[in-house]
Amino acid sequence: MFSIQEDAVDKVKEVIEEDIWGTIQKILAYHFDIGSGDKLISLTVGHILLVVVAIILTKTVLGFIRRIFTRKMAAEDKLKFTSVFKFARYTVYLVVLLVTMSSAGVDITLLLTASAALFVGLGLALQELFQDIMGGIMIMLDKTLAVGDIIEVDGRVGRVFEIKLRTTRALTRDDKVIIIPNHKFISDTVFNYTQNHKTTREGVHVGVAYGSDTALVKDVLLKCAAEQSGILKNPKPFVLFENFGDSSLNFGVYFFVSDSFVDPRIKSELRFKIDARFRESKITIPFPQRDVHIFNAQPPVVPAEKDSETDADTSAKTALVLDTKVEAKVKPTRKPRNQKPPHTDSPEAK
Repeated sequence: MFSIQEDAVDKVKEVIEEDIWGTIQKILAYHFDIGSGDKLISLTVGHILLVVVAIILTKTVLGFIRRIFTRKMAAEDKLKFTSVFKFARYTVYLVVLLVTMSSAGVDITLLLTASAALFVGLGLALQELFQDIMGGIMIMLDKTLAVGDIIEVDGRVGRVFEIKLRTTRALTRDDKVIIIPNHKFISDTVFNYTQNHKTTREGVHVGVAYGSDTALVKDVLLKCAAEQSGILKNPKPFVLFENFGDSSLNFGVYFFVSDSFVDPRIKSELRFKIDARFRESKITIPFPQRDVHIFNAQPPVVPAEKDSETDADTSAKTALVLDTKVEAKVKPTRKPRNQKPPHTDSPEAK
């Protein structure tokens, strides 16, 4: 009885080892070649399965690490870390792939050598892309820029509403979306109005005519700033006598606002108030004036050429002769008083 059972177990082992496991080994050992000669790379199904398993394990480990680091982060910081983590994850995948293939006996030196030129070309072509990605990583790590900041780039002011790994998006005062490559925040000068705090100092400039009461001008400007909505009471507004201009005395009223994104509207309303108060106080806002003096000077004498002088002299002489003839014709003739008639011996005279 026991011998029969042992025979059955041996037969099952034989079937498993020879038929099932043997078939699996044949499938795993099936290979296909890439290239030829010295550049031949031989891959098997077992190598491919090993790479797939390694990538799955790597993905699981990276996900666990990400959850550990982000579980106590704020929602905004969590989004930033996730964007950086995505970039690092692809790098880890590439390293795991190369290490796994090398450990399985695949000669990756040929693969790296063959793709070196491709990597160089991609590096040159995607240089700006990598600069954008590195700029995004630097922004997220050193926190020089955050969602909600008001920035000025290339003369345009916008409020940041999204920061990605490659680009940053901001909404301008014209309600238009501007897409900014992240490398600009590293290579160019960028003004961040709200880097330290939300309040910013703004100003409105105005000129008054010479002879105006400067103390009255200061009082009017301060009253207008105090009555304007949107201007903070503390720090208090102040007025500066800035300069003696060509046609005016130049003043500037400075104030603080809590939202510099809408400061053009505040400045416009303040200018309307200043103009109305100046009219009430008889303060004149001059316009540029210039005095132009015109002198009636004699035109310069330009020497003529030799031929021209000869022609001019000839014309003058001809005109003089004609004038003399005309005067001779017009001038009346007078007879002498004691002159006798001429003596003639002609028959007609007799």
